[in-house]
Parts: sequence; C-alpha cells; structure tokens
Amino acid sequence: MTDIVTLAKRFICAVPIALGMTLSAAQAEPIRIALAETPSDEMAAFFVALDRAKANGLDYEWTAFADEELAIQAVLSGQMDIGFGTPYSIMQRSKAPLRIIFQLSKLKFFPVTTMDYASLKDLDGEPIMLHSRGGGTDSIANVIEEKEGIKFGERSYVPGSANRVVAMMAGQAKATILDLSNKNKIVAEAGDRFHALPMFDVDASDEALFANLDWIQSNEEQVDIFVKALLSTWQDMTKDPTIIRKETNPDGPIGQLPKEILDGLDGFYAEAVEGGLYDPNGGGRKAAAADMEWYTEAGQLEGDPASLNIEDFWYFKPLDTATQ
Repeated sequence: MTDIVTLAKRFICAVPIALGMTLSAAQAEPIRIALAETPSDEMAAFFVALDRAKANGLDYEWTAFADEELAIQAVLSGQMDIGFGTPYSIMQRSKAPLRIIFQLSKLKFFPVTTMDYASLKDLDGEPIMLHSRGGGTDSIANVIEEKEGIKFGERSYVPGSANRVVAMMAGQAKATILDLSNKNKIVAEAGDRFHALPMFDVDASDEALFANLDWIQSNEEQVDIFVKALLSTWQDMTKDPTIIRKETNPDGPIGQLPKEILDGLDGFYAEAVEGGLYDPNGGGRKAAAADMEWYTEAGQLEGDPASLNIEDFWYFKPLDTATQ
C-alpha cells in the first residue's frame, strides 16, 4: 500500500490540476473521491454533478490517481471513500465489502476501420489491433465474434486508444477498437479514410461509482445527496447535452482545460448521449445484470451469470431513493 500511495502522490505532484481539492465547509469530514484519471472532457458531467451536490450541502475532496487499479486500492485501504471503476474481480475474489452505487458510463467502444470494410461481418478473418491481451477490447472482440459468427485474424496489441489512432493514421492497421473521444478524433481528422462500423448495444458498465458498504451505510445522507446530484445531471444531460458546457464552472478543473476541449464539450456530449454512453437512470438493476453477463464472459467474474447475486456487487438503496 505504501508503494501505491507513493506512486499516487508522485503522479498528483506531476499534474497540478489533479491535486485533491476540498470544496465547501458544510461537513466536518469531506467525502474523499478517488478518480481513476485526470479531469478531461469525459469527466465534465461528473464535475457538474459535484457542483450540484455541493450546492445541496455535500463537502468533498477529490484526488486523481494514475489508473483505475490505484483508485480501487485507495478505497480498499480506506485512504479514499468513493472510487471510479468496475472492481468486480476484487469484489468476488477478496470478498471485500465493496458495492457499486451508480453507473457513470457504459462500455461503449467502437470498431473503427478503413473504408475497406462496411460491416462487422466484413472483418471475418481480418487482423485487428486491440489494447491488451485479456483486456476490455479483447473481450469486446470475443463478443463480436460470437454475436456476428465471425473469427478475427491475427490480433495485435497496442495499449492506449490514442496510440492506436496514431498507428491507424500511419497505415499500420486497418481495424481497431477505440473509445468515444478517440473514435471522434480519427473520424474528424481523416473521415475520408476511416469510419466507425455499426455496433450492437452494450449496457455493461465501463465506469461506475463504488465504495465500502459499511462506509455507505454510515454516511447515508451524504451518499444520497451525491447520487441525487448524479442522477439529475445524467437526466438533464440526456434531454439537453449542452447543459454540461453551460454548467461547467470556469474556475473548476474542467473550466481550466484548453479552450479547444471546452469548445468541443457540446459536440462530445451530444454524440455521447446519442450513442448511449450514459444511462439517465444511473444503471441500476439493468446495468448490474448486464455487468454479470459481460464480466463473466470477460473472465473477471466466475460462475453462471444467472446464479450470481447482483446485491453482492451493487447497493441499490441510494439510487432507489433518488428515483422516488
């Protein structure tokens, strides 16, 4: 744990904008939020929700860790209270009393190819470039094979969607799987060469908010304020994606991002909402069931998805309260 904390501190010092920030003095003990990355366009909606929660009396501080694993470990150790991630494997194997309370985003990745391919079926026998062996994009490729009745050719691995964009632009691959922002980037820069293929819906969680169950139950009022703010933001964003740019605090971590990123927020969230990246209902039981199926298939959960108890992984009371 010492090494994890040290690494996190070094990372935070190297990125000033990611420093933990304490906002408001409504509570003597602010809730401590472990982010799995530095603030970016994809996190703007989350920070809008935090501002709404602050207006309703929530006191919080956030710290950006270098990756999801460090954020999860920080919550496990008690260093942080709430974290970003989908720690299903840890939940099951360690029996740690972690529970998900809100789905932040769905597992929406996009098959991006050259114009040589018009559909997923056209990729039968074709090589594909993925993030890592056994990782999320690898599991997505497995599901594509099963659903489309195809078999990819050789799989190569290049970590990072941004790095795969570079490789595609350099002609080193004809097919890959990218996250939303990098899919948008490559299509915007070279739409005459690349496009995203139609993809089946995935309701499983990419990012979720989780915490120790004992902590959740001991801090019910704060958790309820937080989840209600998230739910209202996600629902308002679904109706009007421009609300995120409108409510972004110019003095906050998102407001300090480069102008070109801020100028692109409306387009980013409009496409994200249209693409189904966010569930306006916070995921709930539908997301939990989808997660059981997806993460079992991905090898992160063991057993028959139908026999897994979703309440061993999710705690629904805060979301149920927010929807009443």
